Amino acid sequence: MSNSTFEQIGRALHEHQRFAVLSHVRPDGDALGSQLALGLSLKQLGKDVRVWNEEGMLEKYSFLPSANLLSKPPAQPEQVDVVIALDTAIQNRLGATLAAIRSATLWINIDHHPSNPGYGDIVYIDPKSPATGQILFELMKSEKFPIDPAIAENLYVAISTDTGSFQYPNTTARTFEIAAELVRAGVDVGRVSRLTYENYPRRRVELLRDLLGTVRFDANDRIASFSLSLATAKKLGVLPEDNEGLIDHLRAIRGVIVAIFFEELDGKVRVSMRSKSEKVNVCSICEKFGGGGHVLAAGARVRGTLAEVEQKILEEARGVLSRSS
Repeated sequence: MSNSTFEQIGRALHEHQRFAVLSHVRPDGDALGSQLALGLSLKQLGKDVRVWNEEGMLEKYSFLPSANLLSKPPAQPEQVDVVIALDTAIQNRLGATLAAIRSATLWINIDHHPSNPGYGDIVYIDPKSPATGQILFELMKSEKFPIDPAIAENLYVAISTDTGSFQYPNTTARTFEIAAELVRAGVDVGRVSRLTYENYPRRRVELLRDLLGTVRFDANDRIASFSLSLATAKKLGVLPEDNEGLIDHLRAIRGVIVAIFFEELDGKVRVSMRSKSEKVNVCSICEKFGGGGHVLAAGARVRGTLAEVEQKILEEARGVLSRSS
C-alpha cells in the first residue's frame, strides 16, 4: 500500500467544505487531541466541521482547548463532503460515528498503526510515527495550515500521551523537535503536564489498588497481568477512561517483558497488551483475536468469559515469548 502525499491531503481539505473528524472508541489522548487539533485548524480555514467520538469528550481530557467542539455523534445521520478517520486502525472501531454519516464524497485515513489495512480513498499511514498527532503536525506545517496556541496544546497532548510522556522507544529526535516547536507556539509544559498526569480522580486510585490485588506472574515472571471484572467496576463506580495507563504499572516491573490487562465487558473481554522487547510482538497476538495495534502495544476484544480469555491470551503470550528466546 502506498501513501497519499501531504499535498494530496491538503488539496482535498482545501477543496471541500463540510467535514466530519472521527476517531476510535475508548479514545486516548492521541485520538482526542488529534481530533480537536485538526478540527480547530479546519474551522480557522472557514470550514464547516463536526468532531465526533462515540464516547464524546472524556472527563480526564476536558481541559483540552475547545474540548466542547468534540461531541457524541447525532442520532440522525448527516451528509458531509469528507470524513477524516484519525488514529483508528480498524474502521469498525469508529463505533457509533459510522452510523452518523449518511454519505461522503471522500474518506481520509490518517494513522500510525501498522495493522491498519488502508481503508479509505486517501490514506496516510506512518507506522514509524509515535503518534497520529505527530503526523498531523507534519501535515499542517507542510500545507501551511493554522497552528495557534490551542491547536498546539492539543497536538502536544496527543504526542505526549502516546509516547508515554516522551519515554517510549518510538520517541525520536524529531518528536522532541516538534515538541519544542509546539512550546514555542504557546504550550505551557508545566500546566499541561500537571493536567494530563497529575489530575486523576480518587476512584482511579481505588481501581489501581483493586487491580494490584489480582496481579499474576507467568513464564518465569516475564509475563505480568491483572484483571478487572464487571462486578468490581460496578462496585467502584469507575469510568472506562480510568483504565488508561494503569497497565504501565505492570510494564514497569523489572524482568517483565509482557504486561496484560484483562477487562471484562458484556460477553467479551477487552485485552490490552504491552511489550518491552521488539522480539515479542504483541500486535501479532492481538491480530489472532481480531485486534491490532503496534509491536509493543496492542489490544483486542475477545468473546468469552474472563477466565477463558485469560487462558487463551496467556497461552499465546507464553508461546511468543518462548519462540523469542
